[in-house]
Amino acid sequence: MMKPSTRNRTKGAARETKGKIKKAAGSLTRNRRLQAEGRVQSTVGRAQRKLGEAEKDMEKDFEEEERE
Repeated sequence: MMKPSTRNRTKGAARETKGKIKKAAGSLTRNRRLQAEGRVQSTVGRAQRKLGEAEKDMEKDFEEEERE
């Protein structure tokens, strides 16, 4: 079972990548809607990835406190 931080970082990175691809496809086809969807998806993915990074930092801090 994956830790929530790992799951959020992984899914966030995947979503961010999909968004970048969708945005690029929209640019190539001059499809503004696709570009906008890609920007939104990329931003949501970046936020989810950052959440996972913050969770990981909190897990580390919690583990360090338990050892003391």
